[in-house]
Amino acid sequence: MKHITLLVLALAMALGAVAQDSCVADSAMAQHDTLAVGESEQAEEPFNPGAIIIGHIIDAHSWHLFDYTDRNGHEHAVAVPLPVILIHDGHLYCFSSARFEHGHASYKGFALVGGGVEREEIICVGADGSPIADAAGNIVKPLDFSISKIPAAIMIIVAMIIVIVMVAKQGYKKRENQAPHGLQSLVELLVVFVRDSIAKPMIGEARYQKYLPYLLTLFFFIFFSNCMGLIPFFPAGANVTGNIGVTATLAIITFFITNLSGNKHYWIDIFNTPGVPAWLKIFPLMPVVEFVGVLTKPIVLMIRLFANMTAGHIVVLGFVVLIFILSNTLSMGVGAGVSVFSVLFSVFISVLECLVAYIQAFVFTMLTALYIGAAVAEPHHK
Repeated sequence: MKHITLLVLALAMALGAVAQDSCVADSAMAQHDTLAVGESEQAEEPFNPGAIIIGHIIDAHSWHLFDYTDRNGHEHAVAVPLPVILIHDGHLYCFSSARFEHGHASYKGFALVGGGVEREEIICVGADGSPIADAAGNIVKPLDFSISKIPAAIMIIVAMIIVIVMVAKQGYKKRENQAPHGLQSLVELLVVFVRDSIAKPMIGEARYQKYLPYLLTLFFFIFFSNCMGLIPFFPAGANVTGNIGVTATLAIITFFITNLSGNKHYWIDIFNTPGVPAWLKIFPLMPVVEFVGVLTKPIVLMIRLFANMTAGHIVVLGFVVLIFILSNTLSMGVGAGVSVFSVLFSVFISVLECLVAYIQAFVFTMLTALYIGAAVAEPHHK
């Protein structure tokens, strides 16, 4: 299908938006198991619901699976390590994030700090593990091109979409001139929906085919990313569309496609809006307003998708951590009683999020088609 090439291109750009590189880690990565178990040597800290919630929706250098406590009372974290790719002082460093032991160890002069409500980042440290500061007192940081959780999830989603589309393509070859079957039905349903309900009405019969591959790319990527984010276990569970870098990149691509496709009437209407009094054109109030509108369109796309998906995850996690908050502050009995309602509300919000996943993919794609349609439309006035 024609849109596969654009699918790979656009999603690769989304990967670049979060400053991640798809280099392959060196042999140090291969010497470690897929699952890394790190032991917390710090004293037990009080329950922090904010850190739990934010830690599940932001990016990280490893894919956290679960925690457990051994017989001696030591807490262990089980996670899938991801490649760490750093450039510092002209040298390239590639190794597994398991070397950091979830922030409790340094490796090759680097340490992982942050987590929870703070953004994870890698800093340079001395032999004693203390941060290195420059002459201005700022902590020295390497250039970080690591394949963290969000880029890894993007790669998984892209691979999954390509496999689904290729399987459907092979099905059409084997079942030529027959009714769709299996994955064919799903792919054809979504493709026909985007074509007939979004592309044609918003862009027009004469021009929609040129932009249909990009619109299909947007819809498939956003819809599958939203759905994968609702599944709470590996390899799903990453909040891809709740990452502002990803949504910003998609919005920027839409911005450039819209404005590079704009015809002369599109730009004339911005800087010489018809029907506007002459004094407003001389004063340039309306051109400024119209030009600001051009710039705010991608911002609206970016924030709408990011805010809606992030809010849904926070609400679900909020109902879950409510159980532990009440158990710690009141009693285990109260927490157990509230858990029934928390689970029911969490399930209800999760079901609602399934609908939101589809709606947000539809709205983003529809508004993109609307912006493109307005840029390429011919004027109806003389």
